[in-house]
Amino acid sequence: MFIYLYQTKILIKMPFIGFNFDKISAEREVDEVKGNINVKHSFNIKDVREEKVNLDKKQDVLKFTFEFSLNYEPGLGSIKIEGHLLYIDEQKKMNEMVKGWKKEKKISPEIIQGLFNTIIARSNIKALQLEQDLNLPPHLPMPKLTREKKSVREYIG
Repeated sequence: MFIYLYQTKILIKMPFIGFNFDKISAEREVDEVKGNINVKHSFNIKDVREEKVNLDKKQDVLKFTFEFSLNYEPGLGSIKIEGHLLYIDEQKKMNEMVKGWKKEKKISPEIIQGLFNTIIARSNIKALQLEQDLNLPPHLPMPKLTREKKSVREYIG
């Protein structure tokens, strides 16, 4: 009998109200995969700005525009994902975040962890789907089931 236990903690208390992919491109450049493959990751926030959306009424939100890319070396292929995440909070906090971005390209430490984790998780899942479609190797190590080797102990009495 095999028993596989998987435990995860999900605690989301961030006021993210929307996530969209705006542009996705994936390309396989060679037919055959040979030798060592190096996958380089790149992720950055391109812009932070206020935007009006219709919820119950017209409301201001912050729009974080991002870019996530994977390059398979040497010259095997690439995946590039662009998108945005919408964030809602008190108007004063959002104004401060926009000012901080315009001045120093910094994001509030209060939201950076949740923002990055959300973007990276969604982008990684999309990238895994694209890798499977293009027959590219996965950029993340996948869990594998292995058989446990039991050591045999002999009783000497």
